[in-house]
Amino acid sequence: MTYTKLFEKWVNSPALTEEEREQLLQVTNEEEKEDRFYKELEFGTAGLRGKVGMGTNRMNRFIIGRASKAMAQTIIDNGLQEKGIAIAHDCRLFSKEFAKLSALVMASNGIKAYLFEDLRPTPELSFAIRYLGTASGINITASHNPKEYNGYKVYWEEGSQIKSNISDKVLEYINSMDVFAEYVTITEEEAIEKGLLVYIGEEIDEEFYKQAIAQTINDDEIDKNISVVYTPLNGAGYKAVTTVLDRRGFKNVHIVEEQKDADGTFPTVEYPNPEDVAAFEYAERLAEKVNADIIIATDPDCDRLAVEVVHNGKIVSINGNQAGAILVQYVVENLYKKGKLPENPVIVKSIVTSKMVEPLCKEYGIEVVDVLTGFKNIAALPNEYDITKEKNYVMGYEESIGYNIGTFVRDKDGVTIAMMLVEAAAFYKKQGLTLVDVLEQFYKKYGYYLDNTISVTLEGASGAKRISRMMEKIREIYAKEINGAEILTVTDYLKEKELDVKTGEEKAISIEKTDAVKFAYADETWYTLRPSGTEPKIKLYIYVRGEDKQQAEDKLKSVEKSVLDLLYSIE
Repeated sequence: MTYTKLFEKWVNSPALTEEEREQLLQVTNEEEKEDRFYKELEFGTAGLRGKVGMGTNRMNRFIIGRASKAMAQTIIDNGLQEKGIAIAHDCRLFSKEFAKLSALVMASNGIKAYLFEDLRPTPELSFAIRYLGTASGINITASHNPKEYNGYKVYWEEGSQIKSNISDKVLEYINSMDVFAEYVTITEEEAIEKGLLVYIGEEIDEEFYKQAIAQTINDDEIDKNISVVYTPLNGAGYKAVTTVLDRRGFKNVHIVEEQKDADGTFPTVEYPNPEDVAAFEYAERLAEKVNADIIIATDPDCDRLAVEVVHNGKIVSINGNQAGAILVQYVVENLYKKGKLPENPVIVKSIVTSKMVEPLCKEYGIEVVDVLTGFKNIAALPNEYDITKEKNYVMGYEESIGYNIGTFVRDKDGVTIAMMLVEAAAFYKKQGLTLVDVLEQFYKKYGYYLDNTISVTLEGASGAKRISRMMEKIREIYAKEINGAEILTVTDYLKEKELDVKTGEEKAISIEKTDAVKFAYADETWYTLRPSGTEPKIKLYIYVRGEDKQQAEDKLKSVEKSVLDLLYSIE
């Protein structure tokens, strides 16, 4: 069906309220109309994510209701309906309404819904699934996307996000269902009376905080008076992060007042993503007033965290790879010193995350495992070790400022990592060092690893087609040499093969299929391209290693120019 016919079908549907119909009738721009209806909002392993509004390619009550019915049926098919489901939401527009709708669809299908009474951080939902022993979990969140977006993130009984074996089944059901069918057949009052809707909150909070604090490594040999500035960016992190820091004894914590309260319009930032240094504007102002040592920011659902450091009187931004290396070094060295490093330890990172921790981990006999992007793939390893007992997961992370330590949460955890980063900064402060000093020492020992992630945004139907062409063509026209270093291998994760460019030989790779391709060169330079799974972007990840900072910076610029010139030449 064409987008114009779908538009007419929606406008004329009796399921729409007059207000919803009026919203659609106000869409007169053809490009906007096409974008709303040229495709269905895709349900994948990241669930659903899109702009809020009426249309097949939008987040609205019809899309949420149908997805929840499909999820309910999938839970029933797996014989898990007696275990129930945990449901949470963040601060975004309509998050609370969508969460309640999801709960009532579950209750309508005889599945007990444990619904958080107000917003909670994403890692707490992951914890709640494990604590309550539910079959699944739903979080209404669009993470760090712009304010126009919302999302529907789905978890399975281990507390990690669903993988394709579940998402494919849900999608199959979605495709067989009428989007306008009434999937709620029970009132909130009836659901509560029958025990099919239970509001949860404080008990889960307390257990989550205890487990987060239990990840503490050093508590005595640190400077607890360290000055911390924290901003939740008007998201879901305020209560949990400040509670955990306070209970650990960090009392010199200053909150950015303008960004303290939950607000889905994000009035102080254009883009509520702490990966973007612009998000730190208010926090930096406060840091100067309170003589801060460290500044931390969590994204709207508090699963991701970014950090800045005050070093020699100047504010220095630390990117995801650098913060990951600092955390890995702190955790590994201190667990080792205390004799608490487990046998057969493993650190898990994504294929687009820097290799800079590998030489350090080798020294301590720690295996570093690469998995596909997305924390569901990182969490798959501790899930597996729960069963096999052959290895012990220590921590996992990815360059996009997502980190996790321990096994009580199976997703990115901005709450616990906020505590761990403050602990690390306080530990090094007692030695007269900032986190920048620690990073510099790391570089001097292991080499200067630098990286950059570049996102090329291409909106709408035409943008999606161009992204597809870019991914197809770059596999054919890649640079054979950069900075005098020859290309060694091309790893195509879609074909699940690695090509040795010199010999022409191909070998299979043991990693799940995805649309990504990696190019590696003789001087340890490598870069990977992949389309974003949640945004209209193609993402380029570049990594270089130099003997000193200048050499690394020069290499980085050269690689950026070579690859982007090729990419932009693809129309």
